[in-house]
Amino acid sequence: MKLLSSICKSIFASAFAVSALTVSALAEYPEKPVTMIIPLGAGGSHDLNARVISSILPSYLGQPVIVKLMPGASGQTGTAAAANAAADGYTILFTHNFIDQLQQHVSKLPYDPNEDFVTVARTNYAAPSVIVKKDSEFSDIDSILGYAKENPGKLRFGHSGNWGAFMVPGAMLFSKAGARPTLVPHKGGGPALQALLAGDVDVSMAFNSVIDSQAENVKPLVSVSPNTTIEGVPTTDEAGIPDVGEMGIMHRVVLAPAGVPEEALAKLRTAFAEMQEDKTYKRMLGKLGENTEFMDGEAYDAVRLKQSEEYGNLVRNLASN
Repeated sequence: MKLLSSICKSIFASAFAVSALTVSALAEYPEKPVTMIIPLGAGGSHDLNARVISSILPSYLGQPVIVKLMPGASGQTGTAAAANAAADGYTILFTHNFIDQLQQHVSKLPYDPNEDFVTVARTNYAAPSVIVKKDSEFSDIDSILGYAKENPGKLRFGHSGNWGAFMVPGAMLFSKAGARPTLVPHKGGGPALQALLAGDVDVSMAFNSVIDSQAENVKPLVSVSPNTTIEGVPTTDEAGIPDVGEMGIMHRVVLAPAGVPEEALAKLRTAFAEMQEDKTYKRMLGKLGENTEFMDGEAYDAVRLKQSEEYGNLVRNLASN
């Protein structure tokens, strides 16, 4: 009897120890740095935003955040890498709505955006503006559109990748205006900007963060937005190009591989939410010309489903024109 009692106590103690270790392991997430993949090139607005996030988020997450740029295939290379990563909370993806929800309507993807990912947070949104070099012969959007209409295919519009954050609003803008430029894809906003500065393209697009940092080199001519984003620069509605602004907004989104433990997902969501109140974070984003219009992951998951339907209609409409 004493032996049986001793065995039972030993089993109970072992089970309790394992349970305690399991709870402890979950409670301690994260125990190592978190890698944040960006499926875009260096120098773009996502890269700049990520540098701010990676400098502030560790204070709320408890571990360093390592930014890993993985451009290629219009964002699919980095996205596929994140989709195939272990769903343990140590790999997250910093992407945007066009890569996330539009590309499934234009090509066969090596992943399912709605099945393979769950939203951590939408950090903010951004409205792109059409830009030219500071010394460009084009002084306003009308001069660009006029040239493109009179010279089909001669205007070179450099964008950040097929069906990406600049190609979609840019194609919509030119299509609505009845203009036909040549679309020149690049591996992200940074390379597209370099092409513009080098004179390889005539016009491109950028977000406020990049426009502010390149104020001596570029000038914005129109913002693809329903609201004014740059003082003195007209919106597409104000420029006489309606029904483009709402669809042109880019949502900056943090996703995690589906199947991530609930405890890890909750810790990530909490860290991003708490970071929004950080004064340094707000100040640094403000210097980039960015807003802090945060949306928690659960709320944005519902938005993603609506976007999928809207972008499907958009692709079909553009293809029929």
